[in-house]
Amino acid sequence: MSNWSTETISAVWNKATFVSQENESRGFRKDQCGAWINRFQYGNRDNKYGWEIDHITPVSNGGGDNLGNLRPLHWKNNAARQNNRLSCQVYSDGGENVGL
Repeated sequence: MSNWSTETISAVWNKATFVSQENESRGFRKDQCGAWINRFQYGNRDNKYGWEIDHITPVSNGGGDNLGNLRPLHWKNNAARQNNRLSCQVYSDGGENVGL
């Protein structure tokens, strides 16, 4: 995992999907797969709401570290990427994540 600045982590977090003010007040949003992620669990692979910063276009394929190429993903969805494609291993069913 890269060492991102606090500013970059916050900017990428702001790209996650807002669901409701109640969830927002508890630090919850959804990633592109619809998985719940928690703002305070960045980089935590031991938490079911942990998330990471993903390069949409991998650096190995010419992608950069610019904000437009970064997105927040549940850590398991990030780890499951294959052939540069997003693989949604974790998604939500109501208020819980499934596929863990």
